[in-house]
Amino acid sequence: MPHDHHHHDHGHHRHHHATDFGRAFLAGIALNTIFVVAEIFWGLKANSLALLADAGHNISDVLGLALAWLATIMSRRQPFGRFTYGMGGSSIMAATANAVILLLAVGAIGWESLLRLTNPAPAVAGIMMSVAAFGVVINGATALLFMSGRKENLNVQGAFLHMAGDAAIALGVVISGAVILKTGWLWLDPLASLVISILIVMGTAGLLKESFSMSMQAVPRSIDAAAVKNFLRRLPYVKEVHDLHIWALSTTETACTVHLVTPGGHPGDDCLKEIAYHLEHDFRISHTTIQIEIGASGKECPLSPDHVV
Repeated sequence: MPHDHHHHDHGHHRHHHATDFGRAFLAGIALNTIFVVAEIFWGLKANSLALLADAGHNISDVLGLALAWLATIMSRRQPFGRFTYGMGGSSIMAATANAVILLLAVGAIGWESLLRLTNPAPAVAGIMMSVAAFGVVINGATALLFMSGRKENLNVQGAFLHMAGDAAIALGVVISGAVILKTGWLWLDPLASLVISILIVMGTAGLLKESFSMSMQAVPRSIDAAAVKNFLRRLPYVKEVHDLHIWALSTTETACTVHLVTPGGHPGDDCLKEIAYHLEHDFRISHTTIQIEIGASGKECPLSPDHVV
């Protein structure tokens, strides 16, 4: 009877991009908490909806950074008990939660902006400009903390996009404040907050889509499943490739299972280790499980239902 052979690569290493950004998350949380307090205080003092809108957005950013930081800590845990892959999936949950929280906050801000457009209230443009300029510095500096890891980790990418977007939005508030100071157009303040809301939604939609796809075990966007299958098909001892599954274990780790039909017999452990090596280094798939089949039906399996007592 032909035997199925399973190989799981135990020589892979965990990617450390998420854990390397623990201090960056803490610094971002501290800086943005200070800025939120300043925005709320001066936004109320200046009666500026644009500042209060950005403060609400930054509160969601602080919460998002905290969730992402907590997820990086949890993802460091080694497999245990029922969690045989560890807690890396918490990073995907954090990315999804961050996007949802951000969209909810933006919805409330956008609604208030529409109401204020019909009845604009006076705003102290000078205060708007000063606080927003401070925000450009804070958010820009925080974005720089995450710049190097934005292509490696969905949570880090989300943090970078939020902070870079916040810096751009704060710059927009500075500009609108200058225009209000010169023209007296009070409606520009709620209009600026509405534009802020639209820009945030546009920037968050992609993050929500990708994090949701990961939570549904879709192939990560950074991996070409067809290219992986073609690589396996081109192996000289492989006749057929089937049951290929690729999914995210976390925002930095990807798993793969596949059945390879090798009529010539089992290619040997060295070949399987070589496959796992290329999948990790060429496609960033760090956990690989390979089942070998020789393509023959053979005799009846002794563990078929007829033989089980």
